Amino acid sequence: MTTELIVLVIVVLTALAFDFTNGFHDTGNAMATSIATGALKPKTAVALSASLNLVGAFLSVEVAKTVGKGLVNLDQIDISQDGSGLMLIVFTGLVGGILWNLLTWLVGLPSSSSHALFGGLIGSALAALGFSGVQWAGVFSKIVIPAVMSPVIAAFVSCIGTWLVYRIAAPVSDERKHRTFRWGQVGTASLMSLAHGTNDAQKTMGVIFLALVASGAVNESDSIPFWVKAACAIAIALGTWLGGWRIIRTLGKGIVEVDTPQGVAADGASAAIILTSSHFGMALSTTHVATGSILGSGLGRKGAQVRWGVAGRMVLAWVITLPAASVIGAVTWLIGAGLNTLTGTHFVGELVVFGLLCLFSFIIWRRSKHDDVSADSVTDDWDEKSQKVSA
Repeated sequence: MTTELIVLVIVVLTALAFDFTNGFHDTGNAMATSIATGALKPKTAVALSASLNLVGAFLSVEVAKTVGKGLVNLDQIDISQDGSGLMLIVFTGLVGGILWNLLTWLVGLPSSSSHALFGGLIGSALAALGFSGVQWAGVFSKIVIPAVMSPVIAAFVSCIGTWLVYRIAAPVSDERKHRTFRWGQVGTASLMSLAHGTNDAQKTMGVIFLALVASGAVNESDSIPFWVKAACAIAIALGTWLGGWRIIRTLGKGIVEVDTPQGVAADGASAAIILTSSHFGMALSTTHVATGSILGSGLGRKGAQVRWGVAGRMVLAWVITLPAASVIGAVTWLIGAGLNTLTGTHFVGELVVFGLLCLFSFIIWRRSKHDDVSADSVTDDWDEKSQKVSA
């Protein structure tokens, strides 16, 4: 096996590892409200979400095209002469995304996996190629603008939807209302999971496509191979099935105490917005959309308590995700590139950075065992201790 092939295998495995973290990091986006209201049992919810994420990953490739061809400026790289350089950019960008995902998961903050990935890639591209190495027009039109607008639109749609649901269902008894909307919530949560697969799984497909272009296995104009779609679909489904209980708890119990009609409105609004964005190839953050929808459901229900302190910490995490992941991507690129230059190889740097990724991932996992959140405790009442965990 040649060194180029070894590096490609490491990059693809790291991309699938990111997809896996994306799955358990974002499970709460689809299932937090249905778990919080009791519409679905925790383990049933994540199993259903995993299955629909798997299906959704095959329904569209527009977002994958945005990531694979609309973020890093491939014109700045002579791939025939320096494919290893692009490979290192992709690899260290993934490292930035994975480490930020794990750090925010540890503290229970539903930050954007999408922005962690984009930030890592932007940081590594800036370190390697300078300012011109990033396609800034694509970043602003298909990443930044949707990031700003999507939670606002989601909150507005969910708020109106929640108000209408309670207004229409006012004559119905609370018991019948809860029973009826439980089934509605199962349907909208399922649609949200399907929508998540059409958007988030595509991002890793785009990154693997970049790695394949760098290795010379495919051309920039080629379509995304089926095995890439299948591998990414399986990875995100496995991560979803594992269940990101810390973030599910924050979304389901931390922002608003959600009732079943609110859950239907929130998940329905999220699914509609995400499916629309997937159709147009906008790689928006499903976390931003889901959080905005849950917040909107609290604003639309009279007397609902919105915990603005928790919401404020989430917004802070959103703001710093892109630059923080960029810094990690840039630093790991400098380490990898420096070691490759020092040793005169194209693989030592990747191996060392991969080892560092495994080490830090293990440390974060060990730390998470000190205050574990599981399927059995995810619906416990939100208290001061929970707020400290999410801070």
